Amino acid sequence: MTIQLLKKLPALKLPALSELLFLCVSLVLALPTHATVVEVRTVAGDFQINLFDETTPQNVENLLSYINAGAYSNNVVHRSVPGFIVQMGGFQYGNAFPPDAIPTGAGVTNEPVLSNLRGTVAMAKLAGNPDSATSQFFINLSDNSANLDAQNGGFTVLGQVIGDGMEVVDAIAAMSRFNFGGAFAEIPLRDYASTNTEQPTDDNLVIITDVVVIDAAVVTNPDLNPAQNTLANPSTPSNSVPDTSLNTGGSSGGALGFSALFGLGLLLWRRRVV
Repeated sequence: MTIQLLKKLPALKLPALSELLFLCVSLVLALPTHATVVEVRTVAGDFQINLFDETTPQNVENLLSYINAGAYSNNVVHRSVPGFIVQMGGFQYGNAFPPDAIPTGAGVTNEPVLSNLRGTVAMAKLAGNPDSATSQFFINLSDNSANLDAQNGGFTVLGQVIGDGMEVVDAIAAMSRFNFGGAFAEIPLRDYASTNTEQPTDDNLVIITDVVVIDAAVVTNPDLNPAQNTLANPSTPSNSVPDTSLNTGGSSGGALGFSALFGLGLLLWRRRVV
């Protein structure tokens, strides 16, 4: 079929040929670029995220490196800000409170292409440093585009919660929050009273048992149509990013290097066999 079509091309008039080329280019540009679906499994319910592999490739690769290394096993949802964000990915529960910060690698390059609308998933980072995202990510509970699309070079949206997943996220956001200081100043807890003097346990924490890839197809959910970020100016980072969207806990990296992956894998293996 292709050979026959090519044989016919010389006979086409110039306008017809240009129209054909334009049509081919348009079809290519119109192809959906969404791929890889991951599932965040928590004690409060599971939800799925469709990652935008081709739109934000470096940040998706960075997130998948942590997922493949098992970094999110026994992770916790450590921050919840009503009407704003729910944040996770930075701390691992090891049968003692507070949870431990997970090992991280070098920062990942900022890719502020898409807008921070409700249900989108974005990378957390340090104030005044657009390229400081590591393992922590957050889910937008509302339209935060006017703020997060512009601040700190724009926050990279690398995915979107799909299906009825936001019902789980909203349920987590509705939980009571408690102030244990530092990275846990706004931590959501289950079945925990403010009068409690005991430290929270796994019965109280919103623990992420794991994050796993459930669909690695080249194209998934082509019906998604994420909005573009029109406010980002990566060359002029701002120091006025709200603290609620920062990479809490002092992490300084993103994609895991080989040594960090090896060390994290060894740590997780030791914890599993003990």
